[in-house]
Amino acid sequence: VQLVESGGGMVQPGGSLRLSCAASGFTFSSYDMSWVRQAPGKGPEWVSTIVTGGGITYYADSVKGRFTISRDNAKNTLYLQMNSLKPEDTALYYCARTLITYEYDYWGQGTQVTVSS
Repeated sequence: VQLVESGGGMVQPGGSLRLSCAASGFTFSSYDMSWVRQAPGKGPEWVSTIVTGGGITYYADSVKGRFTISRDNAKNTLYLQMNSLKPEDTALYYCARTLITYEYDYWGQGTQVTVSS
């Protein structure tokens, strides 16, 4: 199993970024997938989950209305569109293969998102 995130960077408050997670080594379409982030000095924080077919999504209250999770099962890729970014969104963002709610068995290496003026 391999999960490789990309798309992070530095952006000003109010800006946007789109994260991608390329999955390989397993049947991507058979698993729910999540984004989890970890800010400096803090524990991991669940951000969003998408079910196998992509028809149902869940969001943390802190990102609801600003972030959109999606997936392309044909490309084995997970996405996170992040709009109206705030400094408190600064974190290392991981994609994670999801077993059940808040339980993950594989993580990527993470991609850094920094929101600063």
